[in-house]
Amino acid sequence: MTHPVLDSRYSWIRLAITLLIGVFANVGMWAVIVVMPAVQEEFGIDRADASLPYVLTMVGFAVGNFVIGQAVDRWGVTKALIGAAVLSAVSYGAAAMSGSVLMLSFVHLFLGFGTAVGFGPLIADVSLWFQKRRGIAVAIAASGNYLSGAIWPVLLSGVLSDYGWRAVFVVLAVMTVAAVVPLAFLLRPKVPQEALIAQDNAAAARQAGAPFKPAPLMWILGLAGIGCCVAMSMPQVHIVSFCVDLGYGAAVGAEMLALMLMGGVVSRLISGLVADQLGGVLTLLIGSVLQMGALFLFLPFDGLVPLYLVSLAFGLAQGGIVPAYAMVVREYMPAKEAGSRVGFVMMATILGMAIGGWMSGWIYDVSGSYELAFINGIAWNALNIAIMGLILIRTRGGRVVTA
Repeated sequence: MTHPVLDSRYSWIRLAITLLIGVFANVGMWAVIVVMPAVQEEFGIDRADASLPYVLTMVGFAVGNFVIGQAVDRWGVTKALIGAAVLSAVSYGAAAMSGSVLMLSFVHLFLGFGTAVGFGPLIADVSLWFQKRRGIAVAIAASGNYLSGAIWPVLLSGVLSDYGWRAVFVVLAVMTVAAVVPLAFLLRPKVPQEALIAQDNAAAARQAGAPFKPAPLMWILGLAGIGCCVAMSMPQVHIVSFCVDLGYGAAVGAEMLALMLMGGVVSRLISGLVADQLGGVLTLLIGSVLQMGALFLFLPFDGLVPLYLVSLAFGLAQGGIVPAYAMVVREYMPAKEAGSRVGFVMMATILGMAIGGWMSGWIYDVSGSYELAFINGIAWNALNIAIMGLILIRTRGGRVVTA
């Protein structure tokens, strides 16, 4: 039996506010991809070095998901959002004034940390307000990240072409504070304690028949998250540079990234509905298998139209993977630890993105093409499939009871 506040009208209003915050708060991790070719040209560096700001963004983003997740558990999401928005704005300003790629990379460590508030911590917070429809709620909240990536690279490409990459960061500094801080005050209500107890009782019932305790399962999911996101990072991080190399230009690459991420939004919503029926484990495994299939499609095609289609296919394949990790955590772990547990697993997935983003750039510099980088991603994807297949077998089908 569920508490009346869960899955209520207010829950859906709070979810809508959360989604809007996510669209603004997550832009930092996508802006760095758009400006990467311009940064490489200005500083006269190779592709691996040009990837360093992205790598440090994702390292900060990973740590921020865990640390800010703990802060949300302790002080609530509103204070965490305001503090992170201010940190992000200051970091954007410092990035605009950077005189070297090392300075720019260092600043992006803090930028990534502040940006993290728009992902795992928001997902964890909104998951506390749902039980029967938690899968679709988590998927919608996580879609703020992809909507941000689909919307802002296209809009910012005009600023980039007319005024340069430094102007992009100035615009984002102002926009982040102006949008996130007022919206944060709308999330001040906290879920009633009795509703948390009801969710913990449901999780405890599932844990009684599960072969994994919460802590070991969290570490296993972390390893799986690294595997899937090393694979995921190859197209997402390097699609703009890939298009520049092929002679299509950065604007075309930004459009492909936007198409990829819009496909990811659709995938996340569908996966959320599927997760409410099949559970997080099986949903995650399905997404991982589809992602591997889409990665294979990048190998034979480099024409303009095929790349648009493959980018869309990749987005439709992989979008639901990361939110499914949050579903697994919430299905098997206590509600009072949602911020830190979800934050840890999100941290692992983002570390996978950071490692994969740099690794793909390094492989490109060594080999002179992205073919081996795609193959490397496929191998890491296979590791994820093996781990999630094991978890599925051990949980006897991965289906959970949500009532």
